[in-house]
Amino acid sequence: MEPGERGATRIADRVVAKIASQAAREALRVGGAANAGAVGGADVGADAGVDPGEAVLADVVGAARPYAVAAVRGGVARVRVSVELGYPSDIGAHCGAVRRQVIERVGEMTGMEVPEVAVTVERLHVPQWERPERRARRGRDRVR
Repeated sequence: MEPGERGATRIADRVVAKIASQAAREALRVGGAANAGAVGGADVGADAGVDPGEAVLADVVGAARPYAVAAVRGGVARVRVSVELGYPSDIGAHCGAVRRQVIERVGEMTGMEVPEVAVTVERLHVPQWERPERRARRGRDRVR
């Protein structure tokens, strides 16, 4: 059969959204030694102004996975991604890393052009500061 007679493959919006969600998760994942100082495998120290020694708190316990919504029209995908980040962190660098990773992964997995990726930060997670245990004052510790 000739290529024009074969038909077309249609990739659903929700499939593109799942790819985008996974790509955002990859971009925010705190790597081991191989990814030290990197977000999503891309070195963000020089490009995005993130200190490589900065603790990235994207994988905070209780943090929701990134959520994505996509609209596909004629081989072009427009994507919105919602993420949760640790605080303090370089929000702009993380959003840029998510945007780049989503464009790259959706493009390579679907062959679609991704001209628009809107990243929304839904929540910032503040680490719980350890509170010193309050000791019950007994006997000699009380003021008399």
